[in-house]
Amino acid sequence: MASVVLSEAEKVYIMHGVQEDLRVDGRGCEDYRCIEVETDVVSNTSGSARVKLGHTDILVGVKAEMGTPKLDRPNEGYLEFFVDCSANATPEFEGRGGEELGTEIANTLYRIFNNESSVDLKLLCINPREHCWVLYVDVLLLECGGNLFDAISVAVKAALFNTRIPKVRVLEEEGGREIELSDDPFDCIRLNVDNVPCIVTLSKIGYRHIVDATLQEEACSLANLLISVTCKGTLTCMKKVGRGSLDPESIFEMMETGKRVGKLLHSSLQTVLDEEENLGTTRKKVGFLG
Repeated sequence: MASVVLSEAEKVYIMHGVQEDLRVDGRGCEDYRCIEVETDVVSNTSGSARVKLGHTDILVGVKAEMGTPKLDRPNEGYLEFFVDCSANATPEFEGRGGEELGTEIANTLYRIFNNESSVDLKLLCINPREHCWVLYVDVLLLECGGNLFDAISVAVKAALFNTRIPKVRVLEEEGGREIELSDDPFDCIRLNVDNVPCIVTLSKIGYRHIVDATLQEEACSLANLLISVTCKGTLTCMKKVGRGSLDPESIFEMMETGKRVGKLLHSSLQTVLDEEENLGTTRKKVGFLG
């Protein structure tokens, strides 16, 4: 993961500010930076979204393709995640430098979506045991400015909200079944993303914890707690990262903060997505190169 080198004086300055609930950029411990969200930015995908969180820039594209259901879930479709850490994001990702981080992020996304409540996977089934929709979720990390997991989870939810899957009909014929794909772009399936969780990363700095840490703040934190939270404040997954330790009391406090902040994050995101949807063709697109 991208990192910065700070002097001991800079670390002490940041830590003292956090203890006083006043961070370097003026935010409180539970405040996010301004999040920019734009959907439908890539034309050759079923759904896409771009999210900017401070200096973190994420692009997500969702491609729906027909496949065969998994043997243990014959009546469901499934999602596949791929994360590409662009070398433009930070020099540390040159060559195969970002491969390990990309795998870690993809595995985290698999854990979050590996349950029946996040997305209705049965909606993706076309013909049990034979055909289903497979959603390939490609995440491209364009710029790294801290708090990657939160920004990526927001971008994935926005892209899934924007995803449109063509409706199909299964026709019974003498030679077997034939699948007919609708050519009407408005005749499509939309995913219900109400229960798709967002990740809230809580970073322990000194005796307090913060959300949405910058690269400088991440350099002062030895332990982070990743919490996936639904719009109702339900905790679905938790993961501790970093070489430091967390005592049980801190973990419970961080969980409560994560639930509280996560509900506000979901509410704000859904409001933005609904407003953008209501604009229809009249909205001006910025695009991921804007």
